[in-house]
Amino acid sequence: MTTLERSARADARTATRAAKATRPARTPRQPLSRSGKKEQRTGWAMLAPAVILLGLFILIPAVLAFVLAFTNARLISPYPATFVGLDNFARLFTDPTFFRALLNVAYFAVIVVPVQAGVALVLALLINKQVRGTTFFRTVYFLPVVTSMVVVSLLWLFMYRQDGLINVVIDRVTFGLVQGPDWLNDPSTSMPAIILMSVWQGVGFHMVIWLSGLQTIPADLYEAADLDGAAGWQRFRYITWPGLSATRSLILVTITIQALSLFTQISVMTQGGPLDSTTTVVYEAVQSGFVQQETGYASAISLVFFVLVLLISFVQRFLTREKN
Repeated sequence: MTTLERSARADARTATRAAKATRPARTPRQPLSRSGKKEQRTGWAMLAPAVILLGLFILIPAVLAFVLAFTNARLISPYPATFVGLDNFARLFTDPTFFRALLNVAYFAVIVVPVQAGVALVLALLINKQVRGTTFFRTVYFLPVVTSMVVVSLLWLFMYRQDGLINVVIDRVTFGLVQGPDWLNDPSTSMPAIILMSVWQGVGFHMVIWLSGLQTIPADLYEAADLDGAAGWQRFRYITWPGLSATRSLILVTITIQALSLFTQISVMTQGGPLDSTTTVVYEAVQSGFVQQETGYASAISLVFFVLVLLISFVQRFLTREKN
């Protein structure tokens, strides 16, 4: 080792010791004062109701569903539940009604997700402009969202009747040349009718989410685009659409989960018919658990549905992730 190397190492050791010497010493953690302890207890007290409700209505039912899926439990039975292993799942994957429900849910989601997201984006772009009347239109578009889905389903149920409003309008517009179908009692039109009503009811909620994303895009970018002479489509393609990447992922996941969990419209309007053309996975689970009282089998349906939704959400998150 040369003299120069030894000198360099000695200087490095000296610098390290100096840095350690000048480093501020860690102060011991001070105990909370009486007011601090009181604030901590207040915080836990305010958090407790939410934690208790989450435990009672989410955590405990989820654990029970997982356990009951491997038993022959019934809702009302004089015999205790016994462990049956994978019998419920074997029955489930040979049940044609379950696979029909999966196809119906997939059909519903494939149409509703892009249509509802697209219509909501168009509405958000329209009402994002600073013109008179935007507040009124925001209220009108959002009004179906705050209305109960049961009420909306009952309203559209009367509109879809053979002598309902929709068929009357079709008859008047075509001067009696076209007769509207029996929308909810025809297997070819029942699911499209449910899709139309669901898009109308839910588009306002996602319009608000798109609108919040639009308002986070800096106005300076649009001013620079105007100076460069960018057209409307170019502004949307290179500024608006990239600026909505996080909002886009959120809307895609939320609409997909809502579409896969379709239940209320089916329960109120069609009860899964006609000929199982509108039955869904959630409706099948509710029917099995509360009507047929097969709690174990219903839990198996719910568990499989949970895994499917989780996988789809992970795939969507992976496909829409931000790439460096």
